[in-house]
Amino acid sequence: MERGDRLSTGHRADGGADRRLNPAPGRWRALALICIGVIGVMTTWFSATAIVPELVLAWSLSPAQAAWLTNAVQIGFVIGAVGSSLINLPDIVRMHVLMAVAALVAALANGWLLTGPGFAGALAARLVTGMALAAVYPPALKLMATWFVAGRGLALGFLIGALTLGSSVPHLFRALTAGVAWEAVVIASSGAALLGAGLIALTVREGPHAFGRATFDPRQSLAVLRNRPVALANLGYFGHMWELYAMWAWFLAFATAASEGLARVPFGSASMMTFVVVAGGVVGCIAGGVLSDRFGRCRTTAGMMICSGLAALCIGFAFDGPPWVLALVALVWGITVIGDSAQFSAAVTELADPRFVGTALALQLGIGFALTVVAIWALPLFAAWIGGWQWAFLMLVPGPVVGAAAMLTLRARPEAARMAGGRR
Repeated sequence: MERGDRLSTGHRADGGADRRLNPAPGRWRALALICIGVIGVMTTWFSATAIVPELVLAWSLSPAQAAWLTNAVQIGFVIGAVGSSLINLPDIVRMHVLMAVAALVAALANGWLLTGPGFAGALAARLVTGMALAAVYPPALKLMATWFVAGRGLALGFLIGALTLGSSVPHLFRALTAGVAWEAVVIASSGAALLGAGLIALTVREGPHAFGRATFDPRQSLAVLRNRPVALANLGYFGHMWELYAMWAWFLAFATAASEGLARVPFGSASMMTFVVVAGGVVGCIAGGVLSDRFGRCRTTAGMMICSGLAALCIGFAFDGPPWVLALVALVWGITVIGDSAQFSAAVTELADPRFVGTALALQLGIGFALTVVAIWALPLFAAWIGGWQWAFLMLVPGPVVGAAAMLTLRARPEAARMAGGRR
């Protein structure tokens, strides 16, 4: 049995119980601190997306330019994640140091929007923001895993819930500051990111279940891609990502279009509706963690993707109301579209070479976010081609279909027993 197998199953070669399964003292405090820090930093992700209507007017942007303000963050994240995986950065630099510095950079780059840089400058600022976030999100996943072996799925569910909440908060900022200049959203999100950077730097440390520190070896990125179980988990993640960020990026446009034909907009406004739907994913992330640790990673992820795919298929029927039906379908989608996300990362921490877990996570995220660039770019074009937003989300349905099939295939393989304590 390989060393990685012993660490995954939680038993020593002599048959004794592995001390790694003993709960780490202070693990829940560490979880809370990491999550709060991530919430603050991730408010910079959609800070420009939440104020796109105002920026279109202020900077005379075309619809294509407005879309690239969101996509630039995704591209920056891909560059940062893939680049860091090629040099094994998440496995070489201490995670809390890397995260704190990157969070500071994200706050400064986001604040650059306040200078009125125009489209080119804003695009560069969003690109740098995405690159910085790539040095926060993947290391945070690995850092959380050093505090949890048993219950890792739930812990990572909380972490992705924190990412979800942070990503939704700019829409809340915009809803609460309706009628106030758009700069208020940028100031609030940059301030939150600075607080997150300080919290991470001063209070967050690696847990006792360390994966080990790697040396620079770019061949490990290729080794990760050749690992068949990891490849299936990644394929599941890629299908999930095809749906997730395009839905998050364009739900405000969908809600705005739907509100024009409704007597009453669910939750009061399109911005508030978008916040509630995206933030509702926190419930899904926690539920996904509980279900995954109890029933298995593969069952949970496949089930979530089936539900989210059905919601994407059905939400067009609720476009014209009644409002409560639209709200219900949207909430179900918001909960299930992200509820499985953490479990793909948990699967990688259990299936990959323990020395290069950070590299494997960064590579998974980098490729997954590259797909989101295509989906975010294509969705408004598809909406224009079919004549509006009502049926636009049908374009996303193939993602969860492919992802669910990949995870059910992984479930049938013997390596699946290494996940979630043998639960598939």
